[in-house]
Amino acid sequence: MKRISILHGGGYVGRELIRLVLQHPLAMLEHVTSRTYADQPLHVAHPMLRGHSNLLFTDPDSLDLSNVDAALVAAEHRRGALTVAELVGREFSGPIVDLSADFRYEDLDVYETLFETKHPARHLSDSFTYGVPEIFSPYTTRRIANPGCFATGLLLAVWPLNQHIGAFRAAVTAITGASGSGTRPKSTTHFPEREGNVRAYKVLNHQHLPEVTQFLNRDTDIAMVPASGPWTRGIWGTVHVNSDADEAMVGEWFDQAYGKTACVRLWPGQLPELRFAALTPYCDVGWILRDGHLVIGFALDNLLKGAASQAIQNLNLLLNWPETTGLLPPVE
Repeated sequence: MKRISILHGGGYVGRELIRLVLQHPLAMLEHVTSRTYADQPLHVAHPMLRGHSNLLFTDPDSLDLSNVDAALVAAEHRRGALTVAELVGREFSGPIVDLSADFRYEDLDVYETLFETKHPARHLSDSFTYGVPEIFSPYTTRRIANPGCFATGLLLAVWPLNQHIGAFRAAVTAITGASGSGTRPKSTTHFPEREGNVRAYKVLNHQHLPEVTQFLNRDTDIAMVPASGPWTRGIWGTVHVNSDADEAMVGEWFDQAYGKTACVRLWPGQLPELRFAALTPYCDVGWILRDGHLVIGFALDNLLKGAASQAIQNLNLLLNWPETTGLLPPVE
């Protein structure tokens, strides 16, 4: 058993991390930190966890790391880097999976432009690896930058194109549920404003797009239109490219990339539906090819494969456990 601390676990992603660690057969939840809920039971912030654990939230300032084997950081941007810097400053040497945006960008000038803030821990950036297990594992570091939710789906959708046709131009439309906006209510994310509506935002300027393009051929051009949809969880999107490939060739590209992976499910000849990916640790990827147009669809749960379950995949790999431990039943 390894003892796991979840730092800043009061939000939606924190809730999913708690649930996944509690059910993990090889992990023991040691702490969940939160200033807002310090010294209160976990179910005060997360009512669905009532009866699952007697653990109380810990104030971050009183965190004892002496028995901690690994840390999951579920803070917002900037706070994530500050938390990691504090861990390192206290000589914590265990694996760290950071779910904030702070260590996702190879070029920290891009980060500072996108988030309009100075990066608070530039000296630690090189110690992190961007963590999409299906693409970048096995890892050579002990610290993983867990990808953004849109970025996860989009990168998995286009990676086979990057590997087989090099540069390409693509038009992307992707729609996310309300939980992607976090627990703090805003006028644009208030559910009465979302119900029965789809609203585009950050058109051609979403912060997750540079996460993806930094790993693609330099001449690749992706135009992305993100939108908010009238549901709670899940992302559904399409990538439209012009292609001279035939169906057999495209199928081979995706099968080579993901045919032996556990958390990407392929839908040849059709686009995946969101309802089958929501509440699962999978990213579903499908495609339709017709008259030189290739449309790739992707669907995933933004709180799971787009955040918490992918963090558990990454943690499993850092701890040399089977990748899907605690996420999927063993294959017999």
